Amino acid sequence: MRVLIINSVCGIRSTGRICTDLADSLSCDGNEVRIAYGRETVPKQFQKYAVRIGSDLDVKWHGLESRLLDNHGLASRVATKRFLSWAEEYNPDLLWLHNIHGYYINYDLLFSWIKQRPQMEVRWTLHDCWAFTGHCAYFTMIKCQKWKNRCFNCIQKQRYPASLMIDNSKKNYEHKKATFTGVNNMVLITPSQWLADIVKQSFLKEYVVEVHKNKIDTSIFKPTLSNFRDSRRIKDKNLILGVASAWSERKGLDDFIRLSKMITSNDIIVLVGLTEKQMRGLPDNIIGIQRTNSPKELAEIYTAADVFVNPTYEDNYPTVNLEAEACGTRVVSYDTGGCRETLQREDSDVVKVGDVNAILDSINKRRVE
Repeated sequence: MRVLIINSVCGIRSTGRICTDLADSLSCDGNEVRIAYGRETVPKQFQKYAVRIGSDLDVKWHGLESRLLDNHGLASRVATKRFLSWAEEYNPDLLWLHNIHGYYINYDLLFSWIKQRPQMEVRWTLHDCWAFTGHCAYFTMIKCQKWKNRCFNCIQKQRYPASLMIDNSKKNYEHKKATFTGVNNMVLITPSQWLADIVKQSFLKEYVVEVHKNKIDTSIFKPTLSNFRDSRRIKDKNLILGVASAWSERKGLDDFIRLSKMITSNDIIVLVGLTEKQMRGLPDNIIGIQRTNSPKELAEIYTAADVFVNPTYEDNYPTVNLEAEACGTRVVSYDTGGCRETLQREDSDVVKVGDVNAILDSINKRRVE
């Protein structure tokens, strides 16, 4: 069987690694697999699967259109046509979509091609809510309910995928509804029951929705000794760890700053995934590390930590929680989205969203125990 997977990235970050794990599994079963991706680099071991859609310039132009016209997912016309010409020749039996947002593909052209191939099996793994809103990828923080009927007057138009001036959410909502519905032989997949329940309230409710929990490579994410503590001169500190592919208010960066003012001199916070600018403004008791695409390095850092804290305000099924626990580190996470579903250890906790005092109480409680 020929399988074509489409995602914004390949082999890096959570969705990219999910796709390459899937490709490895399908390939081992004797299938021919390709991963079409839109941006950034592909680790050497996964380049055998990789087919790029467009170029860096295409991504930048798509981003510019999105910011000026609020038409995310409707640029990249030439790049998408070229890719679909290749895809038609490749002739997949199974198309497996993942993130089709991210400034790299035109979803209108993509779904027109899909609908012309009723014999092709289609699966679509949703990693967020973008597919059924008029703009945003998440709406939990603002408690928005417009997506259930019709988006308009979006108060998140300046959040990803950001629009600087125009609010096109009403038109985007109707366009997505017309485009994404009516596909023959398509099954939707969500990593969490939380997202599955949300999808069943959206205009995508016509499809079968299956819950497939994300898995991680436990041959990599396992207790892994390293000299991380020695190299950072924090050997005797209580290490509180946070990891994100991109830190923002939504991921809880401000809450880590608040936490840094509440912990003792024996504690140290390490944050992985910061930009250089973010690192320059950190308090003395927070060590900042830029994003790493090395799973082994992440496993070493997870293992070195005493507790992993995930103060995310909106999330689907965060693999960072899975990775931390697999490396032997307990997790304290905000109780939002599918976060509760990721925790297996008896000593891991979920706390009320935004309650930094509860995070500190959990850290101190377990430390006493």
